[in-house]
Amino acid sequence: MTRALHWLGPAGSPIMFPPPAAALAEPNGLLAAGGDLAPERVLAAYRHGIFPWYEEGQPILWWSPDPRTVILPAELHVSRRFRRELRRRPFEASFDTDFAAVVRGCARLDEPLAGTWITPDMMAAYQRLHELGHAHSLEIWQAGRLVGGLYGVALGRAFFAESMYSRVSNASKAALAHLAGVLGANGFRLIDCQLPSAHLARLGARELPRRQFLALLREAVDAGAPPAGCWSRARVPALPGCSD
Repeated sequence: MTRALHWLGPAGSPIMFPPPAAALAEPNGLLAAGGDLAPERVLAAYRHGIFPWYEEGQPILWWSPDPRTVILPAELHVSRRFRRELRRRPFEASFDTDFAAVVRGCARLDEPLAGTWITPDMMAAYQRLHELGHAHSLEIWQAGRLVGGLYGVALGRAFFAESMYSRVSNASKAALAHLAGVLGANGFRLIDCQLPSAHLARLGARELPRRQFLALLREAVDAGAPPAGCWSRARVPALPGCSD
């Protein structure tokens, strides 16, 4: 029996998602369409293991794939060679210094023909989440120039990584290494990467069955907010605190 796609109400309608188990098997994890990107709706989605992902011209699509790709902060794998590079400190890292610039970099706005799923509406939605204190950026600097970074949403002790980018070799890897080090030190349980890739697998990402992911997510969200200083770091050298 083929499942029908669930359609959410229009913008401003009550925030109700179907259970993640109702997601389609093909395409993997497509759960619902419609609704809006209001902060309350987006946060409710993340809290239940759901995220928005769509392209310009499509309705808003909501996903909960099975399995789910995550990185446990203590398990991030960085090669010995790259660890040595980090210890030589070619980069500096900061949190929330220029959120908008990181999102623009991830959207590849300087490459007009490239195009990404980060639509203008998505950019505006995550900027609003940042202003409300839910979305955070990690910037990577080299010689005072922004050369890469990542951004995502934090709920409790879970971090939902949305996108990352590099303008020089290894900048995004340095961003992920620094993020994992800081999140691990502040009691975060997981970094949600959503979908698998060979790059993430090399860095220690694992795929969890949806049911296991949702149980871990509930624990992480219910663990409470991290210390206030977690996101208020000045520019500091990127951390190599990762396993071999």
